[in-house]
Amino acid sequence: MPSFDTVLDPNLDEVGNAVDQTTKEIGTRFDFKGTSANIEFKKKDKEIELLGDSDFQLDQVRDVLNNKLTKRQVDIRFLDVGKVEKIGGDKVKQVIKLKAGIEAELAKKITKLIKDSKLKVNASIQGDTVRIQGAKRDDLQAAMALMKKDLTDAPLTFNNFRD
Repeated sequence: MPSFDTVLDPNLDEVGNAVDQTTKEIGTRFDFKGTSANIEFKKKDKEIELLGDSDFQLDQVRDVLNNKLTKRQVDIRFLDVGKVEKIGGDKVKQVIKLKAGIEAELAKKITKLIKDSKLKVNASIQGDTVRIQGAKRDDLQAAMALMKKDLTDAPLTFNNFRD
């Protein structure tokens, strides 16, 4: 029976490359000279930590990061931007978490969308992925198109396509 998996998985290597490019740009830009602006990627925790002297500076660093991610074909909808926290002195910090794996709420939304669509496919939640099965390949492709059209808040990808 043909099937595919719906996943939410950022390319961590490309995110790391984008963070490295952002670090280089922060080091060379005139408006960041002599400041504590910095960015760090914690691959194991799937977090990006921004440091700066002010909220405005954090916004500037985040804007550079967003541009670098976009150039590397990493969807910025993977970013879950946290609150700005004050740390010692006049420094501020912000943690950006990378969304990975489909949460239960989104998985239920996907299965409900598939069931309500009257397509001849079945959706089943399997951990942090949603498996879609159907009798015909065309039905599966219609399900993919439906999810891309209706679920715009999450950058879903499809893999493990089997005939």
